[in-house]
Amino acid sequence: MATVKILDKTFQTSIPESEIQQHVKAVAKRINNDLADKNPLFLAVLNGSFIFAADLMREITIPCEISFVKLASYAGTMSTGKVTEVIGINEDLSDRHIVIVEDIVDTGRTMQRMIETLGTRNPASIHICALLVKPEKLEVPLNIEYAALEIPNDFIVGYGLDYDQQGRNLRDIYTIVE
Repeated sequence: MATVKILDKTFQTSIPESEIQQHVKAVAKRINNDLADKNPLFLAVLNGSFIFAADLMREITIPCEISFVKLASYAGTMSTGKVTEVIGINEDLSDRHIVIVEDIVDTGRTMQRMIETLGTRNPASIHICALLVKPEKLEVPLNIEYAALEIPNDFIVGYGLDYDQQGRNLRDIYTIVE
């Protein structure tokens, strides 16, 4: 198992890139089947989901669009519990089928806030697509239809996820070593 040091923390490989790609393809296949005639609008949540969103979009074979929204709720390795919208949505969402693309859902508060915000814009439907879900840490009920992987409540980096803005460029996902 490979280890990397990022700032003051050490991480070890927990999910190799090849396994991530298999799960991304499986999720894309389900979306392609479920939303085949819907022309969905994918809303990728920056910064963390940008790699996942790019790989996912390359596997989507149905007509679709993509846009980006930036939300923040983390400081270092801990969620602050407060979600702040940094960049908003400019598209008309009325009667659109929305797929929120998120890197990780842990407490679910960011996703809950996003769904509440989008719901005021009259979309036809809202779907959640997450690379990673921490079921043990969920604090709010969410219907995460497209979850690539479920993971334990560990702090991770790589494949777009960061530790104080570092480590996003790693191809694999790494778990913190205590």
